[in-house]
Amino acid sequence: MTAIHAPSASFGAVSDALALFGRHTRHIARTPEKLLGVTLMPVAYVVIFGVLFGAAIALPGGGAYGEYLMAGIFTQTMLSSVSSTALGVADDLGNGLVDRFRSLPMSQGAVLLARTASNLVLSLVSIVVMAAVGLAIGWKVSAGAAGALAALGLLLLFGFAMSWLGALIGLVVRGAEAISALAFLIVMPLTFLSNAFIPLDGLPGWLRAVCEWNPVSSVVAACRELFGNPAQAGTSFPMRHPVPMAVALTLAVLLVCAPLAVRAYRGAVAR
Repeated sequence: MTAIHAPSASFGAVSDALALFGRHTRHIARTPEKLLGVTLMPVAYVVIFGVLFGAAIALPGGGAYGEYLMAGIFTQTMLSSVSSTALGVADDLGNGLVDRFRSLPMSQGAVLLARTASNLVLSLVSIVVMAAVGLAIGWKVSAGAAGALAALGLLLLFGFAMSWLGALIGLVVRGAEAISALAFLIVMPLTFLSNAFIPLDGLPGWLRAVCEWNPVSSVVAACRELFGNPAQAGTSFPMRHPVPMAVALTLAVLLVCAPLAVRAYRGAVAR
């Protein structure tokens, strides 16, 4: 008689995550306003900063500001995954979806993995649209296809880590207004106290040090290096080694936030 074995826990978790990932991506396709939300604002940033500010900002050592800008816009958009994921997770908790999941024999971690992975789809769409607009206004990738793919991978990894940070915030804070306020307090300082939009050489010494050690600055500098775009080399360790610093800091955020988010989710569904 042939024995029937139950699927392993890890296989079941992957299967659950894939099923929920399909659900989230179908929901994205059925709500095109979500796609508009993640594409219109980044495109507006590319046009406004690239066209209007490009003529007024001179880069140290030369180079086109439009090319300098693109890595900053890409990274800022990935950083915004914090608020979008937090609001999505809080909505799942509030509308009873999580209660229905709790009644099913499914992995709890798969729920958050599917939510954060589906956010990568939106992030990829944003990057493609922004890249198309950037190329139209003069952005060039000078480092070749390998560098561009490496930069794309780094951006998606950063967006994935920010999604897990957002999931943790959504589970702990829950209220939409409080989430928006907290996400604003995280995203705005990290974006503007960085090298995303302006060169750092004109800042006071202490402020320049803060900006150079900002993890966002490492991701932006790494993408500029990988794209072959104008890059301002600083004297601090993160600016001299942007690629390994960006990967290490992003993985550190991911390794801290993912277990904490899964733990917070288990606490939330147990109430």
